[in-house]
Parts: sequence; C-alpha cells; structure tokens
Amino acid sequence: MSNHLFKGIISYPITPFNAEDGGVDIKTLGRLIDRLIEDGSHAIAPLGSTGESAYLNVDEWYEVAEASVAQVAKRVPVVVGISDLTTQNAVRRAKFAETVGADAVMVLPISYWKLSEREIFRHYAAICEAISIPVMVYNNPATSGIDMTPELIVRMVKEIDNVTMVKESSGDIQRMHRLFHLSNGEIPFYNGSNPLALEAFAAGATGWCTAAPNLIPEWTLRLYEASEAGDLKQAREVFYKQLPLLQFILKGGLPTTIKAGLKLQGFEAGAPRKPLLPLDSAGQNELAAMLKQLHD
Repeated sequence: MSNHLFKGIISYPITPFNAEDGGVDIKTLGRLIDRLIEDGSHAIAPLGSTGESAYLNVDEWYEVAEASVAQVAKRVPVVVGISDLTTQNAVRRAKFAETVGADAVMVLPISYWKLSEREIFRHYAAICEAISIPVMVYNNPATSGIDMTPELIVRMVKEIDNVTMVKESSGDIQRMHRLFHLSNGEIPFYNGSNPLALEAFAAGATGWCTAAPNLIPEWTLRLYEASEAGDLKQAREVFYKQLPLLQFILKGGLPTTIKAGLKLQGFEAGAPRKPLLPLDSAGQNELAAMLKQLHD
C-alpha cells in the first residue's frame, strides 16, 4: 500500500475490558472501530499506548490485533503497533500483523537498557527483513526512554527499504521541521503530540496520530480539513477550541481519560488495566465540562 493512503487523521482506539473478569471485550472494540471509521477517521492504529498494548498478555495482544484488522475490513488502512522489549518478539508480532492483513506496522524502540544508534538501526532492520509491509518509525522518548534524532530516522528511511514514514511525539516542533528539511519534504511524518497539532500541520505533517477522535472526531477532522485547505484562520479557531481537551487527555493519561470520556458519552469500555486507575471524580467533572462545551 502506498504512503499516500496514510494521510489525515489516524485514530487510536482504546482496548475495552469487560466488567466480569477484566478480559478483552472484542465486541465493544468492534463497535468502537466502526464508530471511528463512520466519524471520518482516515486510518485506524490499534495497539498503541492508548490501546494499552503494554498491559496485554501475549494471547490478548494477538486477539486484539487480528480482531481490529478484521473489523476494519479494508475500509481504511490499519497500522498495528508491534513494539516489544526484544527484537525477536517485535519480529513475531510484525509477521503476525502482516499475516492477518495489516497495511503497516508502527515500531517504538523500547528497552530496559538505553539503546545505541547501532542497536536501534539493527532492531528496525531485523523487523523489516521479516515483513514486506511498510514500517512507521515512532519516536516517543517520554514513554520509551529512547530519543531518536532526525538524522538517525532519515538514515533509516534511506537505508532500510520498508521504513517509509515517521510518527514524531517528542513534543519538539523543531524535530518535524528538521525531518522535513533533511528529507527535502519526501518523508511522510505524522504528529503524535496533540498540543502541537496546529504547528505540525503548518510544518508539513502528512497526518495526525491521535486518540482524540474517540471523543471529538468532528473537531480533529475539521482541523485537518482546514489545514489542508490552507485556511489558517479556521485552523487556528478550531484548534484552540479543542486545545484544553487535548492537553487534558494527554496530561491525565490516554487510556484513563479516553475511557472516562467514552463513559460520559454513554459508551462503556471498562476501566484501564492496573496499575492504571479510572479518572477520579474531580477529573470526570472537568472532562464532562470540556466535552459539553465542545458539543454545545
């Protein structure tokens, strides 16, 4: 699948858990994916941090990956997060994602020990040698503890065939400008930091990877459309209206705040998995007020 199909709003669904035993609720996941697509998402990206990938056991991860791709049913592209501590397990997950029909995989290098650039490069190369679908490099030092420089990312895109796009979540807009400059605008990059969405589109971002469409799909879509149309005035207006909510869900933790927001909207997806805890009463009230303001 060519890169141009990965454009626009790439939505991250949460992984629902049922109330009876805390297991994965595949039926509710399917309903959520349908809703995201119907509300205008341009792609679906299961099993990221929003999807609590790190808190799933092995069987649950495979179950969610397969069910997500099946539910999307080729209506939009699917980018499966396959990150794991070891290269061996990341390769295993990547091969499974390709087998069940994923259009691409997203790789965040995570490790107990800080990885060198040589080790990061080999990690991505090994994954790419095992599959034929595109790989999205994911830079998020806040969660992985590893910060990849734009220079390293560009080198991987140039030297590893399947590495074709980048999700940048460091929170540094200059990283995006640097990626654009180093690649002469040829590498598709995606904003992964919600509060930088407006600046990212101005910097040339191909899309926005975000959990926000679970709660405010119309607002994320309006920002993308205004940015694509070059309507800076409209883009600014739309962005700053949703910015308080974008900041809130990021600060409060994506699984926690998104699940709380869904529940406030009448969509029960269970609690986040411990050690994560549900949003407290004060947070729920604050979130409800912001959602009400955006939907009035």
